[in-house]
Amino acid sequence: MAIFRLRWNEYPPAGWLGGITTIGNFDGVHLGHQELLKTCGELSSCRLPVVAVTFDPHPVQFLYPDRYQKPLMKLEDRCSRLQKCGADHVMVLQTTTELVSLSPLAFFETILHQQLQIRGMVEGFNFRFGHNREGDNSLLEQLCQGSGIPFREVPPLKENGIPISTSLIRKALLEGDLKSANHWLNTPFTIEGKVVEGARRGRTIGFPTANLGEIVTILPANGVYGVKVRHREQIYRGAANIGPNPTFGEFAQKIEVFLLDFQGDLYGENLQVDFWFRIRDTMKFSGVDALVTQMNQDVEMVRRCISLEK
Repeated sequence: MAIFRLRWNEYPPAGWLGGITTIGNFDGVHLGHQELLKTCGELSSCRLPVVAVTFDPHPVQFLYPDRYQKPLMKLEDRCSRLQKCGADHVMVLQTTTELVSLSPLAFFETILHQQLQIRGMVEGFNFRFGHNREGDNSLLEQLCQGSGIPFREVPPLKENGIPISTSLIRKALLEGDLKSANHWLNTPFTIEGKVVEGARRGRTIGFPTANLGEIVTILPANGVYGVKVRHREQIYRGAANIGPNPTFGEFAQKIEVFLLDFQGDLYGENLQVDFWFRIRDTMKFSGVDALVTQMNQDVEMVRRCISLEK
């Protein structure tokens, strides 16, 4: 397995050539994306490599930065997840003016036919490609047929009649519906950040928290969550609070994580936080004693509901 970052006119390693390919942004690598990779594997019959092609930066971020929304997943995590879900290789195309200027025909001929020498193509029902998104699956199928390449269009994967999509998961997270988001992702939603200086108030009440900054992904709705925290090679259970701290008259949004059974200094360290379930909304308490009582209840719920066993 490998991940390569390439410009539109650069060639991947020889072992990547002649595979089954799928192209997309794949933000979240949700159940719909996983269905694409599954279909690639079926078309390959384990004889040909499955190659996922994605982009960095996101074409919308490159072309219309004012419209760009924070992603569900960092690029590195997206690539790793694509491989876990069935891709043998992940090709990251650098989004440049030259790339987004390619016509659909030029994109097919240059990148798919010449560079990757594809022997099969799988795409979702709403796939678009080429300059101004002028190419669609009808054109892609014609181009594949003209080159003797099998093409498969994967229909939308639906629940309750609604297609599973990155937008649907984003909406669920912003509304605090972590259960649905995790189900559609087929894994706990994850953020990563660096521990930054906080008010250090938590340690005075018995709950020292790590304040996270430098987070590039979307955040779930304000509230308290049961989480698993990954620090270097260790995993801890934890409780994460996203939002203000109205009990102390603080109204700026913060991300604070309390690691159960951890002692030490985390300042400057990177933490990965997996969100397993939502505990409650952000609340204003009558005082410190009421807050501590509730936090003890939150921690006890985390101990009961999250196991560190693999």
